[in-house]
Amino acid sequence: MQKIVMQGLGQNSAGHLTVGGASVPELAKHYGTPLYILDEGVIRRNCREILSGLREGYKAPFTVAFASKALCFTRLYGLLREEGMGADVVSGGELYTALKGGFRPSDIFFHGNNKTAAELEYALDAGVRRIVVDNAEELELLSAIAARRGAVPEISFRIKPGIDAHTHEFIATGKIDSKFGLALETGEAAEVIARAASLKTLRVVGIHCHIGSQIFGTEPFEHAAKVMLTFMRDMREKPGAPLNELNLGGGFGIRYLPSHDPVTLADMSLKCAESVTAAANELGLPLPELVLEPGRSITGPAGLTVYTVGSVKKIPDVNTYVAVDGGMTDNPRCALYGAYYEPIAPERPDAPVTQTAVIAGRCCESGDVITREAPLCDVRAGDLLAVQATGAYNYSMASNYNRLPRPPIVMVRDGAVRLAVRRETYGDLLACDQ
Repeated sequence: MQKIVMQGLGQNSAGHLTVGGASVPELAKHYGTPLYILDEGVIRRNCREILSGLREGYKAPFTVAFASKALCFTRLYGLLREEGMGADVVSGGELYTALKGGFRPSDIFFHGNNKTAAELEYALDAGVRRIVVDNAEELELLSAIAARRGAVPEISFRIKPGIDAHTHEFIATGKIDSKFGLALETGEAAEVIARAASLKTLRVVGIHCHIGSQIFGTEPFEHAAKVMLTFMRDMREKPGAPLNELNLGGGFGIRYLPSHDPVTLADMSLKCAESVTAAANELGLPLPELVLEPGRSITGPAGLTVYTVGSVKKIPDVNTYVAVDGGMTDNPRCALYGAYYEPIAPERPDAPVTQTAVIAGRCCESGDVITREAPLCDVRAGDLLAVQATGAYNYSMASNYNRLPRPPIVMVRDGAVRLAVRRETYGDLLACDQ
């Protein structure tokens, strides 16, 4: 049988797949395909889960800042703001969208490994809560900008804690061999932070790490908490560097495969809170202000992408290619690093699996594949085909390769539907052409 791996799916009396109480075939008929569908109720529930774990387990101030790189559009930010979330942004464009979406600057953390001078100016103009400095060059650039403006922004530093979270090579970011952050092992982090503490143009308040993505267990976060708090204790002995904020980043895993069994968000955030508390007590430190930055785990399980099958190409004793009207332009993750998505036929979700096939896109690219070795029912040209758990790193990574317009996003809650992002037109493709 076809497997359901994402939250919020059901069936109606016609036997059709539903998302948030709305018929997927009806949505596809009204809005066309490809189509991104997001279950708003699932997103809200995930926000509340992670906050509930922190409220239960942490006895000091904390913030949950949504990682905008996972999914970024204005209506989503309004929802997140209503649920008590902050925002983590990594570019001027994400910052602009977060502000237009209604986030207060005081709820925004500005990350990035190579921020431009213009972006730093923009962040200072906006008054973001925290600029997370990545490297020594950025520190000097920001200091010069702040001095010229007479501002004293509060900053934190991205640290590489040297932890391997056992994730994919391209999304493991806590090890020393990474483009992100300052290394602990070499003394680089201590040296740069000491330099920052000597500057009158900036105020150092905390440290940040992100050890990887799609992490299922809690042990890597427990280890990170101990490493980071030990560093905070060591830095307290240096003048001018009282680090009072600990940002453990994000990376909580979600269910893409039937075999995946991630820890619940409530349990994950509770464990992070308990780990920080235990490490602080052991080291004789006051509890720092704690920041978590989930992204995928909030929106990923809420997303479904719907396509129309264009052709089924069977190569005897080799493979079967089921071509759909989307592809790497709306979901590049399989092409980038072999990501897998579980398929389902929205018009016949109970149909038995009869084949294993490649779900191929329509781009002029051999690597344009949405998922390989996909268990499928008997699908034909004109049928709808959906892939699950696409609410993160699909729309946000979408492109116009082959001049394909990007799909719309509809949000559903308790059967009510609203268009959040309209479908791009051919005219949109030419909007910047001169």
